[in-house]
Amino acid sequence: MSFPDGFLWGFAIAANQAEGAWQAGGKGPCQADVMKWDPSVDPHDIAMITSREQLEAALADTEGVYPKRDGIDFFHTYPADLDLLAGMGANAFRTSINWARIFPRGDEPEPNPEGLAFYDALIDKLNAVGLKPVITLSHYEMPLALITEYGGWANRQVLDFFNRYADLVVDRYSGKVAYWMGFNQINTGLMDPYLALGLLEDEVGSITQAKLQATHHQLLANAHLVATVHRVDPQARAGSMILDMTAYPASTRPEDVLAVQKADQEVFYAADVLVRGEYPGWFAPYCAEHGIELQISDADAALLAENVSDYLAISYYVTRVIGANRASILDSTGWNVLGDLPNPHLPSTRWGWQIDPTGFELALLKLADRYPGVPILIAENGLGNIDVLDADGRIHDDYRTEYIRDHVAAMRRAVAQGVNVAGYLVWSGIDIVSASSNERTKRYGFVYVDLDDQGNGTARRIPKDSYDYFRQVATSNGRMS
Repeated sequence: MSFPDGFLWGFAIAANQAEGAWQAGGKGPCQADVMKWDPSVDPHDIAMITSREQLEAALADTEGVYPKRDGIDFFHTYPADLDLLAGMGANAFRTSINWARIFPRGDEPEPNPEGLAFYDALIDKLNAVGLKPVITLSHYEMPLALITEYGGWANRQVLDFFNRYADLVVDRYSGKVAYWMGFNQINTGLMDPYLALGLLEDEVGSITQAKLQATHHQLLANAHLVATVHRVDPQARAGSMILDMTAYPASTRPEDVLAVQKADQEVFYAADVLVRGEYPGWFAPYCAEHGIELQISDADAALLAENVSDYLAISYYVTRVIGANRASILDSTGWNVLGDLPNPHLPSTRWGWQIDPTGFELALLKLADRYPGVPILIAENGLGNIDVLDADGRIHDDYRTEYIRDHVAAMRRAVAQGVNVAGYLVWSGIDIVSASSNERTKRYGFVYVDLDDQGNGTARRIPKDSYDYFRQVATSNGRMS
């Protein structure tokens, strides 16, 4: 079985993990530029920023290693990199616009022309090589000044600044972008308020109140984006993305099964608003019970209801096992991606991420039941590993080929059962800096980049064995997978 005509086969990266050139062309500092690589920290842990002092220390630090400031130098190498990726026969490429490259502070009345010129050239190159642009507007790259001077997304002024940015780029690239994606993993702000929402936890009263208000503003921004795209470029699609966190109960105890149901409510509530145009029924009682008073006007409710997303994008990497004692992602912070317990029936990566293709099928079936008929775009799926150059100068990554093969097979089974899957974008096509651990040696690509965690190496691009495999998948529309 092949996939539907027009199915997207491609790759996904983020500007902050690939471009580098963090101070070039008038760009201002963004959220990701202060994320440090520290070899003494357990790479299973995901670093978080909670205070202004951490930001100031990072900006003043002249000795530390901040890999996202240099990335893989995609800012300069993108023409050759895109030629190499297009050689796999793919037809789509997801990347983000670094907001701080367009508006260095975020609050300027006029954009930075050098930043616009870069994205003009990048998007034109994507179209020239046959890779449909899937463009994310916010992928953990908001200008740092919007955090330090405005308090991040909890401040409604930031919504106004974002809408101006969105209107500008949608109008500028009308007819050139296939999919507009407002926010990467919009629900991750519940776990990491700094990275997704620009909140400094040490400076807010109730972190739950701040997270939910900030997320509301992002949901409004997505609705504004949908309205803008529909008006300016009706052929394009607009929406946002969530992190899928499919969970199994720790046992057959009813309390554990109920915990999974409640976890699903939290994981999907933002998606409910994106796709259905309104908050789920449990949300208002939860806020009342916890003394949370959100500023949601009648005009807000109308905007959300009238501008639902054209599609829902997801990232899928792992499944979780949770029980009745789980920590709610509404009431706490911290990356609870892996759940409470390891699953003894699944293998794990070096970073403890459990590999579960059947869970991928389950996730797609659940989404199809929850949002009937809504196109689902797989915006991220891939395997992070330590790849080694062999004596023959090649990278023999059979483990990655196996991972992609098994997940494509699971996706095929879901499509055969009626799930409307619009495309499959592998994270990350080419090796970039890891979002979670700030490493370069945690590699996801089909193309090896010869740089280590400290930025040493030739930066040479070398196709891995999986490169040839994915070319068979893409060029056959999935028949050869």
